[in-house]
Amino acid sequence: MTPKDVTFVGIGAIGLPMAGRLAAAGHRTTGVDPLPAALERAAAAGLSAVSRFPEAPRAEFVIVMVATPDQLAALVSEALAGDVGGQRWVVMSTVGPDAVRAEGERLRAAGASVLDVPVTGGVARAKAGELTMFASGPAADVAAARPVLEALGTVREVGGEIGEGQAIKVVNQHLCAVHIVAAAEALALADALGLDQEQVLSLVEQGAAGSFMLSDRGRRMLAGTDVEVASAVGIFVKDSGLVADAARAVAAETPLLDAARDRYLAAAEAGLTVRDDSRVIETYSGGRR
Repeated sequence: MTPKDVTFVGIGAIGLPMAGRLAAAGHRTTGVDPLPAALERAAAAGLSAVSRFPEAPRAEFVIVMVATPDQLAALVSEALAGDVGGQRWVVMSTVGPDAVRAEGERLRAAGASVLDVPVTGGVARAKAGELTMFASGPAADVAAARPVLEALGTVREVGGEIGEGQAIKVVNQHLCAVHIVAAAEALALADALGLDQEQVLSLVEQGAAGSFMLSDRGRRMLAGTDVEVASAVGIFVKDSGLVADAARAVAAETPLLDAARDRYLAAAEAGLTVRDDSRVIETYSGGRR
């Protein structure tokens, strides 16, 4: 494998271990993040990082893991103040089909190639290099990006058009949003029934009711409000909104998603926006620990 030059924008909870995997694979990787805490964590992990995109060395690959469509638009505007010609941009954020198409078109008009490659798997799988990536865009561009992407996990080619990966991620996030709230509701119900929540979790997760979210988020729900943040409540406020917007655009019914979204909004209103998304359990009576 020939090492590549990579600029990795967004070295937060999931972005930092992803960037670390690229560096460990031999790619010359520079992180970008405006938050001082993120830069400190990068330094502790041995990753070179800067606070602004123009400060990073020019790289063949630009991987984007910002949090929101607005952040993606701001990054693209900042990049377009310079020269992006010949760069390969890989948008791995969850920003929705419309945003990635719009910003992708701006980048392509300036001479960059663009792939839409949202990821799923969470922090644990990011650290292990076991993410699943929904790659959409020209097949030749996906092939060129594989030496970089395969350091992060499994690449699943899902279509030739930008936005198709985001559409699949919308479906993925619908399920994730609902499953987390379902786990919270079930564990809150166990508590209301006078049961030991840890025992209930250990029993039901092995049966037909088991799921990744129940096992993963369920244990964090029982760990307490100060549990380490792997994915914040605010991310699911954003993602459930993207799902709702996409559903409305095609007149799809999503009553379960809508109910789950109300819980994330309630958690945010309760001051839990930057807490781990497992803290949605605190919107249920008796759910606070």
